[in-house]
Amino acid sequence: MKITIKLSILLLSLTVLSCNRIGDDLLTVDAPSSLSEAVIFSNVDLAKGAVDGIKIPIAETNSYRGRWIPFYGMNTDIEWYNSSESTSNDNADLCVYDTKRNNSQMNTTNNVWAMMYTGIERANLCIRGLRKYGNPTPGSDLGYLLGEALALRAVYYSDLVKGWGDVPARFEPITTETVYMAKSSRDVIYKQLLADLAEAETLVPWPNGNAATASVERINKAFVKGLRARIALAASGYSQYPDGIRRSTDPELSVAKMYPLALQECRDIINSGSAKLDPTFEGLWKKYNQEVIAAGNESLWEIPFDAGRGRVLFTFAVNHATNDQYQQMGSNRGGQGGPLPNVFYDFDVKDTRRNVTCVPYKWGTAVAGKAKQEVGAFNRWYFGKYRFEWMSRMVTSTNDDGVNKIYMRYAEILLMAAEAANEIEGPASAAVYLKQLRNRAFVAADRPEKVENYVNALTSKQSMFNAIVDEHKFEFTGEMERKLALIRWNLLGTNMADAKARLTELKNRTDRYANVPSVLYYKYAADNETLIIYGLNRGEDTNPGTGWTAVDWTSLTDSKIAALYRNNPDTKQFWPIWQVFIDGSNGLLVNDFGY
Repeated sequence: MKITIKLSILLLSLTVLSCNRIGDDLLTVDAPSSLSEAVIFSNVDLAKGAVDGIKIPIAETNSYRGRWIPFYGMNTDIEWYNSSESTSNDNADLCVYDTKRNNSQMNTTNNVWAMMYTGIERANLCIRGLRKYGNPTPGSDLGYLLGEALALRAVYYSDLVKGWGDVPARFEPITTETVYMAKSSRDVIYKQLLADLAEAETLVPWPNGNAATASVERINKAFVKGLRARIALAASGYSQYPDGIRRSTDPELSVAKMYPLALQECRDIINSGSAKLDPTFEGLWKKYNQEVIAAGNESLWEIPFDAGRGRVLFTFAVNHATNDQYQQMGSNRGGQGGPLPNVFYDFDVKDTRRNVTCVPYKWGTAVAGKAKQEVGAFNRWYFGKYRFEWMSRMVTSTNDDGVNKIYMRYAEILLMAAEAANEIEGPASAAVYLKQLRNRAFVAADRPEKVENYVNALTSKQSMFNAIVDEHKFEFTGEMERKLALIRWNLLGTNMADAKARLTELKNRTDRYANVPSVLYYKYAADNETLIIYGLNRGEDTNPGTGWTAVDWTSLTDSKIAALYRNNPDTKQFWPIWQVFIDGSNGLLVNDFGY
């Protein structure tokens, strides 16, 4: 059963500051004696309610639900906001590296920055209370809740650093003396998160280790270790600083220290047997859309949304023109983002991930309540990982589909293990992890060539690294994981420039895309709903004959390609702190990077 996050009087009694109003007067809330911290955090049920409350800000209207999930991670070398070309659209500005600090989607006191700090404040209160009153030992219920609170705080903070770089570091509940705070070095934050997650590992069990960890909506040890590995790689990787793009100069966050840490965490997960790849890539995404949340499979942790909250499919699903047999959310639902048109042609034609990931059709206007697939536009593909037609229930809310957001899955563990092993031990050690992922991507008959021969030929550290970068692309398109990876690899600007070059070659059918057909042919299957398409694959340029309808497959313009980014992405790796928070910071918050 999905977790329903509800704001309770319990959390109101604990909140000492409304963090979405930075600079406002401190709220003084006298908690009733029956709800004092000593009572709450020495009682498992009450403490659980408090820790559940840490997640409430995620689902607020302008938080992860409607701002972070739809916009962070667009645009990359594999994904774009499908309306990127719009020059008078603050939504597009967020994606095309041209964000203004007064962006209308973000410059509000209740946006995702504010909600992240609200969640952090709730976590700080829970962590303090549990430490002081809960005797949170490994194996105990209150110990689990402390580990969960530490991990949830790390989620908020790792995302803050992803989005903004250096941010205020608040690891204690706010007091009158700390209402206003300047930015801290991201290095300080990374080191605190690594320490917190090391402690959390000792407190939370593996997936299915207790009743709480039977669901991927609760924190488990596999996720904690995976998040610690992800943060370690980010902390030692490249990112933009006021003095340029570089690695951290803190010796504690060096590659020599962070990569072994990440590798050990990933190997712990792999060796535990507590999670695993789904047998098929399509099966993974069908189960995701069917809202299967049992732990012990590929998904390690998901942002939990109630049925009436969350907009993942609303934002990213294959587009539906109207209400139909699969969704009742209204007109033009899904399709706000999609893969770059070249990505489909970059896949190996035998890679089973391709047709799941890249969808060239949409669902047309329903007739008598039933729609059928229609060929879309060449410059507007859709993410096939998100499909209303794969859901087990009918969505009727006009704005929220209630489908969770996968925050981390086992495939990332394998790729991080491969990357770290390659760096420390060499390509032979990395090969075993890369092979596991590619084994799932190709059917058994193709594995000798596409898995064994392909991976065995990667005999240098550089060739293995390049293959890992490519594998990340094919595995994670549409999941908004690419931007952080490109930044820490120092490949954001380079790969984005290459993406524009690829799109131009594709438009002109030259160089790497010379054999991509310019005409599609389609007909309908016996169900008169499903498209059968000829002409998508390279070299399929012969008219298949009668019974097929031809469609031009060239609608990609120079202006659309140019709109992938307006500024050099390496100069705008982070969003600005929004003006409302600058104004309310008592002069302590400032923007860098020309904002």
